[in-house]
Amino acid sequence: MARLSPLIVGLVFGLGLCLSGMTDPRKVLAFLDLTGDWDPSLALVMASAVTVAFVAYRIAGKRTLSLTGESLQISTITTIDAKLLGGALIFGIGWGLVGLCPAPAIVRIGFLDGGAALFVLAMGLGMKLCDALFGLRDPSGGAQ
Repeated sequence: MARLSPLIVGLVFGLGLCLSGMTDPRKVLAFLDLTGDWDPSLALVMASAVTVAFVAYRIAGKRTLSLTGESLQISTITTIDAKLLGGALIFGIGWGLVGLCPAPAIVRIGFLDGGAALFVLAMGLGMKLCDALFGLRDPSGGAQ
């Protein structure tokens, strides 16, 4: 079950992205276009996600083990530093330029979208470059 649950959660998340239309870069770019034909639906999806995450973190904070029996590792980092702001800036610029972020891009690869595959490749190369230049990730693969 420990290996199956991430797959199930990922499939449910991907299905939610598809059903909400968030895998369509035009929908995301329409949300970001405040002066044109603005589409507020992404705000509703974000509000729903924040609500679910809020409840999930409150429940997880009272537990020591996950539902599959593994130890929970919830970050306790609360500082806002240059690494966080820089990463958020790069993420936002990329999102605004192409209308994709990592999860929808990976879902679109499943639909054989070459542009999304190129996006994910560029994202991976950018992560490797950042690691090489700044060493922001620990050896176990998590962020420092």
